[in-house]
Amino acid sequence: MTPEELRAARDRIVPDVVAGGLRLLFCGINPSLMTAATGHHFAHPGNRFWPVLHRSGFTPRQLLPSEQSELLGLGLGITNVVARATARADELGAEEFREGGAALAKKVERLEPAWLAVVGITAYRTAFREPRARIGPQDRTVGGARVWVLPNPSGLNAHWTVQTMAEEYARLHEAERTS
Repeated sequence: MTPEELRAARDRIVPDVVAGGLRLLFCGINPSLMTAATGHHFAHPGNRFWPVLHRSGFTPRQLLPSEQSELLGLGLGITNVVARATARADELGAEEFREGGAALAKKVERLEPAWLAVVGITAYRTAFREPRARIGPQDRTVGGARVWVLPNPSGLNAHWTVQTMAEEYARLHEAERTS
């Protein structure tokens, strides 16, 4: 991608990868410029979502961002708390997160996934006014779905390695398979 192509992707909306009745809906913070430019979720080369998804057992092989539609056959989908693309998540304000959380709850209610997995603790805390939330299962439901907060797979999240993220994602995978 050229810098011009990435700049042109700012504020674009990337279509969700969703269907009714999913086992689990992954919810990112918002699309990156790379995601918006390509139309593929978690497309930035430094994003660890796809390797973590495979290592945790959700996919039989590591998918490429361009293969995101294969998730639907596995009962998985992708959406975002905030739909518009930015260079960094810190470009989003609290009100935009809260509006995104309300829209997400309606979307989850309509699609009826069994689980909602929000990948980003700060986004979850802000969108749902849960300042004390921690990584892992939550006590609340959103739109009727059970909720699990996962670490953000962005390469900027240096607190988590691919291995430690895969372990946390695997905890969710085990919980949703046995529920």
